[in-house]
Amino acid sequence: MLELICGVDEAGRGPGAGPVVAAAVILPAGFDVSGLDDSKKLSAAKREQLYTQIMAHTDWGIGMAEPQEIDQINILHATMRAMERAVMHLRQPPELALIDGNRVPKHLSCKGRAIIGGDGLEPCISAASILAKVTRDALMVAASARFPAYGFAQHKGYLTRQHKAALRDYGPCPIHRFSYAPVREAARAWCATTI
Repeated sequence: MLELICGVDEAGRGPGAGPVVAAAVILPAGFDVSGLDDSKKLSAAKREQLYTQIMAHTDWGIGMAEPQEIDQINILHATMRAMERAVMHLRQPPELALIDGNRVPKHLSCKGRAIIGGDGLEPCISAASILAKVTRDALMVAASARFPAYGFAQHKGYLTRQHKAALRDYGPCPIHRFSYAPVREAARAWCATTI
C-alpha cells in the first residue's frame, strides 16, 4: 500500500520583516500537476491561479512563525517549527513528508525526507511552495496597509534599497525581525537620533 505523502516548503526566510510561512500539501490522485513548479519560477498570475486550485482540491496546512519567535530562536529553528505546524494542520496525518531543502524538522509528526531543490522536482513540494509564497505575499500586502511607510506590498519585507531607506527614516516597526543585522542597526540609529 502506498504511503500518504505530503510536500512541505517555506517562504520568507530571507526578509527582514514579517513571518516565515510554511505549507504542507497532500495531492489527491488525479490532480493535474502539469503546471506545478518552484513558486519562484512562476509569474504572480500563474501562482495565484495554481493557489486557487491547490486550496480547492488538496489537503493542505499552513504553519507560521512570527518575527518575535524568529528573534527568540533564530530563523532556522523558526522555519522548522513552521514546517512542523503546517504538517500538523493537515486533515489527514501523512506517513511521510518530503521537505524542500537539506534538513528535516526534529519534531515532525511523521517520517521526513529532505530533498535539495525539491520544489522543482516533487509536485507536492511545488504545490507547498506556491501555497507558502502566495500566503506570505498576501500577509505582507496586508501589513503594508498597517505600516504604509515601509513599502511591504512591493518588496514583501526583503531588505531592498527602498526598505533600508524606510528603516533609516522611520526606524523598525513591530513586524520587523530585530535579530537581523540591518534591522538591529537601524533600531540603534533610530534610538540614537530620538533620544
